[in-house]
Amino acid sequence: MKTPFVQFGTSRFLQAHADLFISEALDRQAAPGQITVVQTTGSTERVGRLAALTQPGGYPVAIRGLCDGRPVDRVERVTSVARALSTSDNWDAVCNIVADEAEFLISNTGDTGYDISGDDLSVRVPLSFPGKLLLLLKARFDAGGKPLTILPCELVSRNGDVLKAIVLELAGERLGERQFSNWLANEIVWANTLVDRIVSEPIEPAGAVAEPYALWAIERQPGLKTPCEHECVLMVDDLTPYEKLKLHILNLGHTVLADIWLRQARDPGETVRQILSDTEIAGRLEDIYGQEVVPAFAANGLGQQASAYVATTLDRFRNPFLDHRLSDIANHHAEKIVRRIADFRRWSPDVAMPMLSEILDQ
Repeated sequence: MKTPFVQFGTSRFLQAHADLFISEALDRQAAPGQITVVQTTGSTERVGRLAALTQPGGYPVAIRGLCDGRPVDRVERVTSVARALSTSDNWDAVCNIVADEAEFLISNTGDTGYDISGDDLSVRVPLSFPGKLLLLLKARFDAGGKPLTILPCELVSRNGDVLKAIVLELAGERLGERQFSNWLANEIVWANTLVDRIVSEPIEPAGAVAEPYALWAIERQPGLKTPCEHECVLMVDDLTPYEKLKLHILNLGHTVLADIWLRQARDPGETVRQILSDTEIAGRLEDIYGQEVVPAFAANGLGQQASAYVATTLDRFRNPFLDHRLSDIANHHAEKIVRRIADFRRWSPDVAMPMLSEILDQ
């Protein structure tokens, strides 16, 4: 069986995001086919996961949380994964599948997934994901160079543009073939995407627990193919509004709560849900959203979208099934204040933000 999707990464996020969406779309004949999942790290801990991803009947994804204030608790079965391989054990097979079968490449390779320091393209299987991707695309080019859409899901702004630049740099430095570099630049579609779903824990050996809310926003560009038809997959003209909503509502709210948690020296194990059970703190966050955040989005033409996203975000924060520790959110707190709050104030300088300014000025 040919698989039009080749996915790099076995993370629980992808299991409960792209893999689930494609599975549900396949049930409606609204996706082009199944997925080959490729493990890129060589981790022995995930060998059992590879086999479990393709087990008969699929693997479970438990959807647990609040939607419009109402509890959701259901289990879906994901049956979209047809094959599971690893670059360490099945490199030739992966090369052949990318060269001949693939129509889409999906990736989610973690925080350091684009790091190419110390990589060596003279070895059979490069260490980094961009290095592996370059040689796989070279195999496709040598096999005739059919068009291809790449859908990176790493949490990097303009991830498609960033990955394209890295791979082109590698191609120029290490391979030096102008025709191949031109093909990479002009015939491959490097999509910019934004993903948004909290996947709180794994189900062993394969599966995950995820919140009801999910988004896969993909920015349109010439030649881009839609991976599947699904209510959570949005083709958009500009990712910027979606990035702003996530960064300056969801992420900003997390940082506001982490700031309160730090300043009050609260329980080290306290979670987002638990701190919001304090009515004074919950009221302060809602005041920040209502009096400062939504007006700033309205000043930028996004007031209605911001109001709806705030309501969804508060449901997500109060998810009774999710234990999101404030100690984790508080990591790199000073850097997060700059990106999530200071940059937000600069984006809307004419909107008064006294409560957010307190955090900045402390």
